[in-house]
Amino acid sequence: MASQAQKPLCEACRFAVNYVASYELHVSDAYFTMPCYYDEKSDAPVYVPFFQDQAEAKRAHAKQFIKYLKERQSKICLLVTKRPDTEYWGTDLKAIVIALEMEKELHKHLQELKSLASKNYETDLLEFLKKFLGKQKRNIKYLEYQHSYQKELERLAVEEGTSEEPTEASGRGLTSEGNIASPPL
Repeated sequence: MASQAQKPLCEACRFAVNYVASYELHVSDAYFTMPCYYDEKSDAPVYVPFFQDQAEAKRAHAKQFIKYLKERQSKICLLVTKRPDTEYWGTDLKAIVIALEMEKELHKHLQELKSLASKNYETDLLEFLKKFLGKQKRNIKYLEYQHSYQKELERLAVEEGTSEEPTEASGRGLTSEGNIASPPL
């Protein structure tokens, strides 16, 4: 009897793995664009390196899913993913919220794939998914911490009256007309 790794995946699992690989590429693109909105490394928030690392990691994950499909002799049919909707990431808090939503969505897709693999007795796929689920939990936990930290910073700034103008993701303020204010020289 051939091992499971040599047999093609069932159709439902094959489609789900392709979907997860496609979504990983979508998230990678979003993470890739996020750090571009920070002009100077000196004023970039501490989580910008996380965004940069995740852009590479998510692309690597997509490649691993594609390699897995090849190993299982299953058709690769990546879905068309649209570019991230946001051209302007807004405030630091908004960028974190978007990243957190993407990570939670990816976690949901991985959980659905895990359930599908279990239902179809795809033990090899279940084993393959373990490392991705663990990474997702860590990413979500990190972003939830950053989210609460940013909210606290904003709350403190409002209490101190130092945050009269919203700041954009580059760390520069917005004028009352909505234009980007130049940083003080």
